Amino acid sequence: MERESSSTTTTHVALLPFVAFGHLIPFHQLAIALAKSGVQVSYVSTPRNIERLPKPSHNLSHLLNFVSLPLPILDSHPLPDGAEATVDVPLEEIPYLTKAFDLLKQPFERFVSEKKPNWVIIDFIPHWGADVARNCGVPVMSFSAFSAATKVFFGPPEFLAGEGQKRARSTTESLTSPPPWVTFPSEVAFRRFDAAGVLFGFYGTNASEKSASERVARSIEASQAVAIRSCREIEGEYLSLFAELIGKPVIPVGLLPPEQPERREITDKSWGEIFDWLDRQPPKSVVFAGFGSECKLNKEQIYEIAYGLEASNLPFLWALRKPSWAIDDSDALPPGFSQRTSNKHKVCIGWAPQMEILSHPSIGGSLFHSGWGSVIETLQFGHVLVVLPLFGDQALNAGLLVEKGLAIEVERGEDGSFSREDIAESLRQAMVSEKGEGMRARLREAAAVASDRKLHDHYVDEFVELLKKGVGKLNQ
Repeated sequence: MERESSSTTTTHVALLPFVAFGHLIPFHQLAIALAKSGVQVSYVSTPRNIERLPKPSHNLSHLLNFVSLPLPILDSHPLPDGAEATVDVPLEEIPYLTKAFDLLKQPFERFVSEKKPNWVIIDFIPHWGADVARNCGVPVMSFSAFSAATKVFFGPPEFLAGEGQKRARSTTESLTSPPPWVTFPSEVAFRRFDAAGVLFGFYGTNASEKSASERVARSIEASQAVAIRSCREIEGEYLSLFAELIGKPVIPVGLLPPEQPERREITDKSWGEIFDWLDRQPPKSVVFAGFGSECKLNKEQIYEIAYGLEASNLPFLWALRKPSWAIDDSDALPPGFSQRTSNKHKVCIGWAPQMEILSHPSIGGSLFHSGWGSVIETLQFGHVLVVLPLFGDQALNAGLLVEKGLAIEVERGEDGSFSREDIAESLRQAMVSEKGEGMRARLREAAAVASDRKLHDHYVDEFVELLKKGVGKLNQ
């Protein structure tokens, strides 16, 4: 439903997300929320990514403009045909995708110079969007699709780039505990088996010629403020601390929860059968397992998850992306697994209507990677959360959820491995054991916050008022 402002002057905002769906989708959700509040939005990305985004409702089309800028070709390292997002390339190719995306600076500057939006809102990877905005005389703000706890953990710009980085994050050990500026009890840190990869992947230089940490630092330094997809009710202490650390306004825009879908007619026969099966299950009894499109699970990991789900003796629905190592769908699962489990459990390989699944009354728990977008999607339904972080910021989100008493994290070995017993035990504790009752009660309270549409609309309305008032009012 539209909540357009009564103001006669329309504020125009240009959004520039990075080409990863963990960034594209939150920026798209922000675009929808801003348009509903009467803001004119130009969402800038590449043609194929724009095609893959959810289509907004017709009544917002006059306020939403999707701006397609073709992804430049790298002469030195051409990307595969049609590769425009991180999901399209192997992990080792992402720096080259980033380098190609950096070449959009010039066409983006032409767009901003011509359209002169009131604000440019940038992601941290295209930090150069701030240079563009400055050159065109337009104020700039960065928007973080990550939790405030994640932003606090990595700290202010001086600890992200240059000498400060060496002082604060020179060893894997330094990543395995909360940083010294966190003065309250916190579980937000990396496990030892993740730390080496983070030290190299986040702080190390790569083929894109700038480390991720330097990009974060530059985007914060150049911005008049930082907007964050979060809310005070869940991350109040982290939002306040981050504002202290960077010395700039930090603006929570709410969780931007996706619209809860109405039950639609399922035309795909196999999905129709799955929803018929869900309809027959008791309320809150089924575990939904899903690890998204970006997590590349190896055979051992998939097999242990499969055996763990089976050993939990709980009904489950598993949305599994076909792994690259599997010859066909049947090869993706342990031998005989489908035959043994087909009556009590369902496995779907490929695309899944995730929001329709999560909103189904028979779903009671989720086993997932704890990416921030998935946390928000899942939390609003009050499901119990069993988290198995696999890369990036997921471990920090898992720590936040455990700290708040909202999740159980699957036990891991020193090398990061996990067993079927660890999966099964975590699921049973979360779903049915007396030990998990306290967590289930806290999740019901958190769900009331995460699903409160009026609350999150109010955050967006406050944000829009700041955008309209301009830079001078941000510090007041």
